[in-house]
Amino acid sequence: MRHGFLFLLFLSTLLSAAEPFKFGTAVRPDGQTLYVDGTGILLNGEYVLPVMGEIHFSRVPEQDWRREIRKMQAGGIDIAACYIFWNHHEAAEGQIDWSGNRNLREFLEICRDCDMKVVLRVGPFCHGEVYLGGIPEWVVDKALADPEQYRLRSTAPGFIEAISRFYDAIGAQAEGLLWKDGGPVIGVQVDNESSGPWPYFAALKRAIIAAGMDVPFYTRTGWPQMEGPAVFGEILPLYGDYADGFWDRELTEMPGAYRAAFRFRDSRLSAVIATEVFGTDQSTEMKAEDRAYPYLTCELGGGMMPSYHRRIHIFDRDALALAICKLGSGSNLPGYYMYHGGTNPYCAEHSMAEFQASKYTDWNDMPHMTYDFQAPLGEMGQPNQSYHYLRLLHQMLRDWGGELAPLRPEIADAGRDGLRTATRSDGGKGFVFVNNYERLAALGEKRWTFCGQELTVPEGASFCFPFGLDFRKLHIDWATVQPFCKLRRALYFTAVEGIEPVLKLNGKEYRPRLDKPFRVKGVKIVVMSPARALQAYKVSDRKVRFSEGILYRNGRRLVEERWESGAPVELEALAPAGPVRSISLGKQGVAEQPAEADFDAAAVWKIRLPELPEPEDWFLEIDYDGDVARVYADGRLVEDNFWNGRKMLVRVSDLAGKDAELRILPLRKDAPIYLQPGQRAVLDAAPGETLLALRGVRLLHRVTK
Repeated sequence: MRHGFLFLLFLSTLLSAAEPFKFGTAVRPDGQTLYVDGTGILLNGEYVLPVMGEIHFSRVPEQDWRREIRKMQAGGIDIAACYIFWNHHEAAEGQIDWSGNRNLREFLEICRDCDMKVVLRVGPFCHGEVYLGGIPEWVVDKALADPEQYRLRSTAPGFIEAISRFYDAIGAQAEGLLWKDGGPVIGVQVDNESSGPWPYFAALKRAIIAAGMDVPFYTRTGWPQMEGPAVFGEILPLYGDYADGFWDRELTEMPGAYRAAFRFRDSRLSAVIATEVFGTDQSTEMKAEDRAYPYLTCELGGGMMPSYHRRIHIFDRDALALAICKLGSGSNLPGYYMYHGGTNPYCAEHSMAEFQASKYTDWNDMPHMTYDFQAPLGEMGQPNQSYHYLRLLHQMLRDWGGELAPLRPEIADAGRDGLRTATRSDGGKGFVFVNNYERLAALGEKRWTFCGQELTVPEGASFCFPFGLDFRKLHIDWATVQPFCKLRRALYFTAVEGIEPVLKLNGKEYRPRLDKPFRVKGVKIVVMSPARALQAYKVSDRKVRFSEGILYRNGRRLVEERWESGAPVELEALAPAGPVRSISLGKQGVAEQPAEADFDAAAVWKIRLPELPEPEDWFLEIDYDGDVARVYADGRLVEDNFWNGRKMLVRVSDLAGKDAELRILPLRKDAPIYLQPGQRAVLDAAPGETLLALRGVRLLHRVTK
């Protein structure tokens, strides 16, 4: 009887925690539960602080899905978020395509096999810099011809009927793969970047549920502010912020409020997201009812695309600083957009990306093919350094997130001239978050006193320190090192460059040698040097392994992936660049990207590839300066790139056995585009009035063992 009473008490506690929210089935067949309350996410009745990362399955080759999901997990991602672009699947009315890279069911089955949870972002509008925002052209044409029946993103009967049919098809793909079935799908996002009004959201949610998508929670983007009142507890608002944005109309450095993303703030709202649509006057004052929701994010900038008019170049530490600031400000779900880049599907008629001349989402000119996003894992699955910086933080959240989640923030951000800090604690225990990094700004060193220690915080540092935590018989009074992971009888920490590692444990101070274990109360303690930490992976409850590459699990097998530089590729110059095109302004008043015909005047090289075994593991790295580069295979565009100072990558598998050609347009010095200081200096230093240089093309090899 007592066991039954305790179970009922436990169940009632879970239900009361979720009581304000009206979501779907939260209990799996094996008894596991997943609820959301006003603080955060509870798994089996205990708070967790998971990490979500965006990947678009229809932008990643089907044969790569399993490996890339494993690599995301190795990077600390617990939830994969993915748009389902309506026009990738139903280009013609009634003809829905789930084949190949569009095979949603196979993707979800792989996520299930890998124990990766999933949030589906089902539209109808996704944006994602996709042609028409993901809405099929036939729907857009019907809306233009008959707005009363088909007005886009409204409760117009024809539009709701069309999206409901697509939801039914999604539901059929996900059948048996929802959380309630023991599957990976835990949430569904309703539309994207919409102000409503509420009846529109309510109609979509009804259609989603009618399609069988009964999940533990439903979400929407928390921007822009809802138009009119909403029914509380039906849909969770999730938030976001970015280090910089391709969408801004200004051709200046860090316009608007981007610098605020590198501050600890009480507000969850951002004034920089999608300013080309909503403008720059978005309110950052939250409504009272929104504060009753947990602080969760879905679009924390894991990188950024360059648009034609604004060539953003993301730095390795941008995403880490954003994550530190959001966690310190109270967020209990870092959700990155993007975490894994991708490639748009090819379309002979037009680009499958957003462009100014299109009928809808005519805001920015984007590359036709690449959607690399400079993400932690790029378009080809290549790891950027941000992958490793974030991975250290994510491992800490896996092991200490349950302790962090219920702690409330206290912000002591001193602004530009002082150190930016925030503390999350219950008084006696917690974490101090520190950020002394701001994109494209010099903040200088800062003096800081932490638990009686006088410290100098280096410029560019972003970290968190613990205090008052317990592990077995060990009490961590405080430490000037960042937690990394817990093992059964060991703790690993990461030293911060420029700060002496000191740990006060059970009342005694220790100044350890880096990378040298020591023991206190039977617990092995390792403080890793920053360089060593970037190679560290927790591979089990008993072991930390080290690798210069990526370590991920494939079943019981531990796989190491490295990216190795290979030999230069032979090029044959076919034609020099012709007359430089004049750059006109498009519909939105910003520079218009070149048309296909403009590449007739590009500099042209033939690419001579050697015979390569397993070409799917080989890539071309193209090191160039100019305006736009394109690679064709047998005359068909396979990859393109708006120059922003980063090297261009191309899949060798797209070129093998074909006539491969590289075309580069020169960049005019008077081009009405934004370049960051580093790239602007390259342009200004070029002889003459244009910039065009090809330093070489080299092979990259993805090696696994």
